[in-house]
Amino acid sequence: MNIDFGATATDYAKHRAGFPSSLFNKLSEYGIGLPGQNIVDLGTGTGTLARGFADRGAYVIGIDPSVSLLEQARLLSESIELKVDYRVATAENTELPDASADVVTAGQCWHWFDRPRAVQEITRILRKNGSIAIAHFDWIPLKGNVVEATEQLIKAHNPAWNLDGGNGMYPLWLQDIGEGGFREIRTFSYDVFVSYTHEAWRGRIRASAGVGASLTQELVEVFDQELATLLEARYPTPILQVHHRVWAAIAKAPL
Repeated sequence: MNIDFGATATDYAKHRAGFPSSLFNKLSEYGIGLPGQNIVDLGTGTGTLARGFADRGAYVIGIDPSVSLLEQARLLSESIELKVDYRVATAENTELPDASADVVTAGQCWHWFDRPRAVQEITRILRKNGSIAIAHFDWIPLKGNVVEATEQLIKAHNPAWNLDGGNGMYPLWLQDIGEGGFREIRTFSYDVFVSYTHEAWRGRIRASAGVGASLTQELVEVFDQELATLLEARYPTPILQVHHRVWAAIAKAPL
């Protein structure tokens, strides 16, 4: 399955609101996202993590290979008068100087990287005693909830999509950074419910890997209409409370 989030950049910017402010508050307890820190946000997409850190006084470079996603990121940052340095590059080759970052972050994107190469690159650009933070903010499918029904519909339209059935926990990422020599590995998670109108939930799903980033525009429109019908029939309340889980792994750079 070929994934191109650039193909759904507009929906992505509008409907993927990004991480809740509570994540930034929690990360600050671990010394991440503090004023004056130099932070590199890998796979920044439309810049949700990058803007959150910049808003808290950090100097942020947002790295992503997608020109169209970065265009949306710039527009969103400019609209709230936040300065973020967005650059076209990859997690495996950031083109940044050695030992130039206090913190490297990756939000909702670690699974798209060549992970061993990304670990090597992060180790190269982190300063001594710098930190890594890998974060996720996932919808959670439970029996009978709107997420489960939506995932089933995505699978019906795109059988190659295999990101369904997740629980928002990522033990393999701990292995990645542990094998890379990172120290003092810690994790945390907590659940939140996010309010969506039917229209907003449809937009959020169009901006997902299994729909707008991998199906043709014609197939996306067919899917979207079926999702609208499903929501009206099975979840008629105008505001959906969608179960999500925040998860993060934090560690110190190798010695």
